[in-house]
Amino acid sequence: MSVSKPSLPGLISEIPQRRGHLEGGRSSSSPAPLQFSLVIPTYNERHNLRSLIERLSQLLDRLLGHDYELIIVDDDSPDRTWELAQDLADSYPQVRALRRQGERGLSTAVICGWQRARGQILGVIDADLQHPPEVLEQLWQQIERGADLALASRHVDGGGVSDWSLRRRLLSRGAQLLGLVLLPGVVGRVSDPMSGFFLVRRAAISERFLDPVGYKILIEVLGRGDISWIGEVGYVFQEREQGESKVTWKQYWEYLQHLWKLRLDLLPVQRFLRFGVVGLSGVFIDLAVFYVLREQWQLGLTRSAILSAEVAILNNFYWNDIWTFSDLSRQQQGWRKRVKRLLKFNMVCLAGLILNVLIVNLLFNLLGVNEYLAKLLAIALVTLWNFSINLKLSWRVTDVSDP
Repeated sequence: MSVSKPSLPGLISEIPQRRGHLEGGRSSSSPAPLQFSLVIPTYNERHNLRSLIERLSQLLDRLLGHDYELIIVDDDSPDRTWELAQDLADSYPQVRALRRQGERGLSTAVICGWQRARGQILGVIDADLQHPPEVLEQLWQQIERGADLALASRHVDGGGVSDWSLRRRLLSRGAQLLGLVLLPGVVGRVSDPMSGFFLVRRAAISERFLDPVGYKILIEVLGRGDISWIGEVGYVFQEREQGESKVTWKQYWEYLQHLWKLRLDLLPVQRFLRFGVVGLSGVFIDLAVFYVLREQWQLGLTRSAILSAEVAILNNFYWNDIWTFSDLSRQQQGWRKRVKRLLKFNMVCLAGLILNVLIVNLLFNLLGVNEYLAKLLAIALVTLWNFSINLKLSWRVTDVSDP
């Protein structure tokens, strides 16, 4: 496998790029490939690193012989973790140490390691011992069974968290829910999209451009990789024994940036623009019908609002069916299938309406965002929700051969 030319200064050894493609082949002058490369991103983990390397080495020596490597990528830690990593590389032949200067970030550190890796299977594990190294054996078994990605999850049988506060649990679940809203086809593929402990086949992400923000590298791999079969293994997230937690509000903000960036990158732009135009027409239809029902027919407020909203939904469905998703509609001929699509579209729009109200209340009442800005943000998020879910549900091509 050839490696892209370095773009950043200051590493102890050869310098991998911050982001970019992961090449799939090797040049004749490159070192021989290995079965497995495990990247360990570090920042101020001097107290945990030696124990982690000892446990990983014992496990992988038994499992793979010497056909693996452990790549420590340190972001120039003030506690000189990079110095200990160099010492460990002298003592353990399978350990390689990289020191990055001038840049920090877990996800980009992982990519740096992967770009220097020789393994056909790539992995990542935290250095703080909150990911039990022994779970690697179960993950490897999933890869041997044919999985493209093997994930350690807190939310399947055998998984959990050791001693999390209610606040931390709510934040974690809230972040996952937000991911499901913005990227349902990505985040919804696994039970624990926030996990940072997984293995992936090199072929599944080779030649793919990875450009994450923050620390949730798994979402980037799921979103941009060629991942078909996913195997999940339960694990209990351990409390940190040494050092300080690095979870801050900055990381939550970076997570939001990452979700939004990936959503835009993966968005089928032309289809989405059509969906937006149809949605805008529905706003005018809704207002016009509401005016007629209230002012001309003297109907009550609630009945007028419900009926006008339903007329707008019918309008939106018609134009989306013959224009936005016309290529998919042609594969699902027949009035029964059209009615089925309409019912699904109605349900998605109703869920979007409820979601709109929840988002407005969250932004305005809890976070103090201006009410009009909160409404605008809610409309943007719900539009993405409606488009994504309708594409996956209402206009999903199934049962094409049915009469």
